[in-house]
Amino acid sequence: MTMKNNRNIAIYGLPFLVALGVVGGIFVGRYMSNRSVSEQEEKLRTVLRLIEAEYVDRVDVDSLVETLYPDLLGALDPHSAYIPSSDLTAVNDDLNGSFSGVGVSFQIVSDTVHVIEVIAGGPAEKVGILPGDRIIKADSVPLTGDSITSEHVFKNLRGDKGSTVVLNIKRQNSPKLLTFDVVRNDVPVNSVDCAYLIDDKIAYLRVTKFSRNTYMEFFNALNDLREKGAEKFVIDLRGNTGGYMEQAIRMANEFLPKDKLIVYTKGRRPENEFVYGSDGNGNFKDAEIVVLTNEQSASASEIFAGAIQDNDRGIVIGRRSFGKGLVQNQTELPDNSAIRLTVARYYTPSGRSIQKEYSRGESGKYELDLVDRYAHGEFYNADSIKLDKTKIFHTANGRTVYGGGGIMPDLFVPEDTTGYTSYYISVMNNGLIQKFAYSVADKYRGMLNGVKTIDRLLKILPRDNTLLENFVSFAVKNGVPARWYYINQSRTLLLNQIKAMIARDVLGYPAFIQMLNENDPTVIKGYETLKNGKSPVDIQPETTADKTKNSKK
Repeated sequence: MTMKNNRNIAIYGLPFLVALGVVGGIFVGRYMSNRSVSEQEEKLRTVLRLIEAEYVDRVDVDSLVETLYPDLLGALDPHSAYIPSSDLTAVNDDLNGSFSGVGVSFQIVSDTVHVIEVIAGGPAEKVGILPGDRIIKADSVPLTGDSITSEHVFKNLRGDKGSTVVLNIKRQNSPKLLTFDVVRNDVPVNSVDCAYLIDDKIAYLRVTKFSRNTYMEFFNALNDLREKGAEKFVIDLRGNTGGYMEQAIRMANEFLPKDKLIVYTKGRRPENEFVYGSDGNGNFKDAEIVVLTNEQSASASEIFAGAIQDNDRGIVIGRRSFGKGLVQNQTELPDNSAIRLTVARYYTPSGRSIQKEYSRGESGKYELDLVDRYAHGEFYNADSIKLDKTKIFHTANGRTVYGGGGIMPDLFVPEDTTGYTSYYISVMNNGLIQKFAYSVADKYRGMLNGVKTIDRLLKILPRDNTLLENFVSFAVKNGVPARWYYINQSRTLLLNQIKAMIARDVLGYPAFIQMLNENDPTVIKGYETLKNGKSPVDIQPETTADKTKNSKK
């Protein structure tokens, strides 16, 4: 989703955006009061009146009408949508960057809610809840059993700010259940969930969404890393499906010299057309960067990647992005529901629309696009990517780029399936890696309480051979037989994921990502590219055929 926002940003000769909810509400009110009712609208009203008055069974007409809205919006394009009032708060929480709750991250292991991370400064930390605790009940509602789901847990842990939830906790060193009265409060939802130095000069940042707070989180992370010595940055947008357009524009502005086009929009109404450019006040205009993308990088992610690529400011690495070039306005309706209506298309600095093809009202094929990409081999072979060679555009320095379906990376990295054997798939599908990692963290928790770094954690854990043998024995006890031929093929993958899961349980989610990155080919490619000092003008899209030819030299 790409949403417009109301902060002050660099715009060429155009007024600043205003609060969209207010504008939308005023627009809807004026529009409805200043126009006559069409024949089709009167027809619909007549049908509804007939149903209410004469249908054989009594029908709640309001509920009937409610079922029409999703289909009505769905007939326009794949991204216009109706949001029922019951879902609006949860939908907005994610983009607003916070929600009201107790402040823990959890996972469900063996039918029990295990606390993985206690958010610093949050309500749970203030009352003494610890990583490793099991939440048994919330306000006398059981949170255990075969039927427990994440949705059920969220429903009972989240609530109105200032409300109290009584949690019954099972702690390993206590024979009795512990009781904590937790006063719910705002809990931040971080957009930048991992940032660290790879070496003395190169840093990694992962941005998972574009919420209202994303730019400030990103800017603060950049500054913190630079204070630690970072001069070059790997910016990971893989899996980032978008959010507020303005946040991506502000992020791109940090890296661009003055008067560089970032993105522009075109719509049917003039008020939805804007041109956004850099103001020259960015603090990282000289920093070398690479941007990581994949097929789930969409919308605002593509705005950022497109601005960096088209201005030849950095190198895009990974796989072709999703291909969403539509802009939505969200308007809240009188009953606290909302619609997200597509009002414009956006274009990257070279003039390309990266929106992939769709037919109005036919969402099925559009939704299956990623499945189709996988089926014809695009995730593994750059030559399988279906580029529209009729939509040719050029970057600032004359490199060729294509429109009409996502952003093609400058350097392609296939999806990594190294170590994917039937054994690995079996233990993953049964959740055994997570369960084993948690059991190890529990076993060593007393020794690990003071551990603050991954290096220190790895020194305490058993050696690799012992760790793997213990895992295989654990899997056997849980119904997966030992098949050492396949286990040895999956050895590196299994050990990396086991250690990453343990790091998450002990050190938190950022440590989990950092551990996984150790063997991530796309992150490694980004690091090597910065290490070698390659500039965008040195990079030409590399196909599988090129790689094969080069490997024979």
